[in-house]
Amino acid sequence: MEAILQFYQNTLGSFMPPQVFIFLVSMVPLIELRGALPIAVALGLPKVSSYIICIIGNMVPVPFIYLFARRVLEWGKDKKLIGPFFTFCLNKGEKGGQKLQEKAGRGLFVALMLFVAIPLPGTGAWTGTLAASILNMGFKRSALAAMLGVLIAGVIMLLVSAGVFGALGAVTG
Repeated sequence: MEAILQFYQNTLGSFMPPQVFIFLVSMVPLIELRGALPIAVALGLPKVSSYIICIIGNMVPVPFIYLFARRVLEWGKDKKLIGPFFTFCLNKGEKGGQKLQEKAGRGLFVALMLFVAIPLPGTGAWTGTLAASILNMGFKRSALAAMLGVLIAGVIMLLVSAGVFGALGAVTG
């Protein structure tokens, strides 16, 4: 996160408003809202407006991922230059989808929401939506589960960024 923050401050910060930056960071796979909210806090931005901006930024790619990512990955997995990366992404989505399906069974909606909500690398809206598309979960249910998961992840990341869990540990420890 420190490198992203320094990059912004040393290059983009002179002409790009920080709200635009956190919006764009929220759209990046693997970083998503989980990385953008701590950056917003480090930049001293208001938490509520940053939360909203990051949620919107994190959700913008979801329809495109659901509708096109699987097709693009299938098309590109045999290409010489991009094939290994596309195969990695496709395998990650398939494995995530299989794990969700095995653990959740009929509770796939809740499982997808919780999968997206857990603020760990590789468990965000990108991977969750790709897994949902591979499982043919349905666009509306996938988007709603991803949205609820992103909302929960945002609350968790705001609390972490504000030091709430560290303070609780100091009080109880």
